Amino acid sequence: MRYDVLAIGDTAIDDFIRLKDARVNCDINDENCMLSLRFGDKVPFEFNEVVGGVGNSANAAVACARLGLKSAFRTYVGDDDRARLCLDAFAANSVSTEYVARQAGKQTNYHYVLWYESERTILIKHEEYEYAMPQLSEEPTWIYLSSMAEHSLPYHEEIGRYIKEHPGIKVAFQPGTFQMKFGMNALKDIYERTEIFFCNKEEAQRILESGERDEKKLMEALRARGPRTVVVTDGRKGAYAMNDGGAWRIPMYPDPKPPLERTGAGDATSSTTVAYLQLGYPLAEALMRGVINSMSVVQEIGAQKGLLTRDQIEEWYAKRPADFVPTAL
Repeated sequence: MRYDVLAIGDTAIDDFIRLKDARVNCDINDENCMLSLRFGDKVPFEFNEVVGGVGNSANAAVACARLGLKSAFRTYVGDDDRARLCLDAFAANSVSTEYVARQAGKQTNYHYVLWYESERTILIKHEEYEYAMPQLSEEPTWIYLSSMAEHSLPYHEEIGRYIKEHPGIKVAFQPGTFQMKFGMNALKDIYERTEIFFCNKEEAQRILESGERDEKKLMEALRARGPRTVVVTDGRKGAYAMNDGGAWRIPMYPDPKPPLERTGAGDATSSTTVAYLQLGYPLAEALMRGVINSMSVVQEIGAQKGLLTRDQIEEWYAKRPADFVPTAL
């Protein structure tokens, strides 16, 4: 089968723990916030909910499948009981597991999500899998690359060689924590082959090692390193996009009710934008659909439950507010 999207990255099980007795302390600008719990004490929580088969790339694979694309996922799980929870989640969401590797002697990633009010802090631990690029039966139309473990640089170098040798594949890159730490030079082959690049404003500044605050200048600097299209999100201020045709700002779609939990909002924006580009939509129109899907995701627990179908996205688009339009920068 020729897949529309092959997502590559780590997957995990998220254990959401709803805290009831905590505090958040921020600086004078409501930034650099810290979650505080009583130290050396028993801290009550309301409930927990376990969600399998998640992670940036996993969420992208599910989003694309829900939008009707042929979606596959290259990831690693262990030989433990937790692996089945992930595999069942992919199957339930119509994501092909043809390229999922189950590695003997390893554990499936398991993360703890400390959920307080509408925000979350995630305790993560990445298993050290023996990464390798799979033998693909056919080239996918898109490769969607996102978060992997700290020891994965050689794997990224292998991916970089593969996409360089297969110029017909379009690449979407949404870097995770360690991919940002590797630096742009170490991932030069990937940046140069990236069709569309996604990050938030703070991540753009970190990647570029810049204090620049102007979104247009940040996007110009990122594009200078290879990506043909760049999308930078900035929370409630909306999303910004730039390609050869210009630059735009897309406002946030109004929340139907206060967000329940914000995990996966950025993944929904990014992956939905890629899916609509694959469906032939222009950049601004594709990004508007991504913002709508992000609005829906934060109404549910976890990154996948709130993901919409194409019909549902178009319903929200049809009743969009008058000011939900792209503004040229």
